[in-house]
Amino acid sequence: MNRRDFLASAGALGLMGLSLPAQGSIQGDLAQTGRGVWESWKAAFLSADGRVIDGLQQQSSHSEGQGYGMFLATVFDDAASFRQMFQWTERHLAIRPDALLAWRWLPGQANPVPDRNNASDGDLFYAWALVRAAARFRDRTYLERAQEIAAALAETCILPMPGRSDQLVLLPATYGFQHETHLSLNPSYYMPLAMREVAAATGTPALAACALSGEALLHEIASEGLVPDWVDVTQSGLRASEVLSANAGYEALRVPLFLIWSRVPDHIAVRRMAAVYERTVQPGIAVPTVIEPLSGVVLESSADPGYQALAGLTICSSQRGLGATIPPFSPDQPYYPATLQLFAMVAVHETLPECVPL
Repeated sequence: MNRRDFLASAGALGLMGLSLPAQGSIQGDLAQTGRGVWESWKAAFLSADGRVIDGLQQQSSHSEGQGYGMFLATVFDDAASFRQMFQWTERHLAIRPDALLAWRWLPGQANPVPDRNNASDGDLFYAWALVRAAARFRDRTYLERAQEIAAALAETCILPMPGRSDQLVLLPATYGFQHETHLSLNPSYYMPLAMREVAAATGTPALAACALSGEALLHEIASEGLVPDWVDVTQSGLRASEVLSANAGYEALRVPLFLIWSRVPDHIAVRRMAAVYERTVQPGIAVPTVIEPLSGVVLESSADPGYQALAGLTICSSQRGLGATIPPFSPDQPYYPATLQLFAMVAVHETLPECVPL
């Protein structure tokens, strides 16, 4: 898994104003070298009709999972699976009055979508998958749908930061997170690379500006400790969430991954998490998954390979090593760590080839 070669449609991306990952690599296109892993992931988590199933969450499907799966389908050059996931999502989650997606679908319910609120990270990955698919599969209709989503995100989920009108924040959803005294934000919803690519492809500069503000926000948070799952933003500054998880937990685990993938491996948020992994990760020992942000005390750990992959990638990035201690992929782990493990594989392949798994 060396080097960058994961989109084939250079001409299509050129039309969108995006630069393509460099063609050619020592190990070739990830669509070939990683095909077995992708087939294992699909067999474990993708239904025949295109629904990505999260077994630990009531067998539900959500916009995050659909966007994640569709993005991976572009990586592995699987147009048929992409189309199945896209069609399922459009039928079952694209039911809001705007262009965004309802965040969750529950099987076996009289009303499978009881909450039509969106999740901005799910919408972002869905749009990013559509942008990549428009190039990979040479289908401009995917780009047109991405443009609708990007415009709706900019209109409803991006707004000035309280007390700092020159910076933008990404709301987790269109409603429910703006309070009288503060905003509640999820730092792991910022995926700078996705935001910039979608902005460039769809002509939505607010997403790129929000990505820049997001990197600065993550730097400010990490200057005090680990980036937590949730923070509150007030007119006077940042504070720990009083209602939602203030630990660096399963959501915040994505922050170092997304920064490394976005070519910001020296970000202080990456270094903070690397320091925890460096002192706790040992062969055969479960890796931290929930950590108290200021003390660094580990509250929960997991032996799932996906979380071990995040630790290996983060340590390699921080130490500028050659080779990362990343375990082989296993479909016998839950959907979430399994998907993060594939993302770590893509991040290595696309931006950090020196961290190829040992």
